[in-house]
Amino acid sequence: MNLNKSIVKKLMYLSGMMNIGGVLVLSRFFSNKVINEADPVVMSNFGLLMIVVWGLSFLAMAPKWDHLKWVIGAFVIEKFIYGFVWTKWLMNNNLSDVYEQDMMAGIFYTIYGANDWFFFIFYLIVFIYLSKTQNKVIW
Repeated sequence: MNLNKSIVKKLMYLSGMMNIGGVLVLSRFFSNKVINEADPVVMSNFGLLMIVVWGLSFLAMAPKWDHLKWVIGAFVIEKFIYGFVWTKWLMNNNLSDVYEQDMMAGIFYTIYGANDWFFFIFYLIVFIYLSKTQNKVIW
């Protein structure tokens, strides 16, 4: 398996920008209460802020991604968790109810998990690639 390093880096930047921009725009800089009310545990303003922090982490590591296998492994776990939580949320909630209350909140709940599942697969592929290509370290 061979990965185009330039494309990998661009996708890592995109994942960071999606987290940061998606949250800031769709939450109207943390003032969109419909997002908070639809999932008060995961999508509280604190939760939204942590998504922005994850986005900053994606941006920070992008230039050196090929040396940060275990950081990327953490990203795999993070993206899986958010994707799983979104899927569970969709199974237990009515997305059209969110759209009726606020279009931007509806868009947020439509795309956030799909974005996380996409980047879960992406980061998993990168992690597997790095696991196969990096020298094994024996402690």
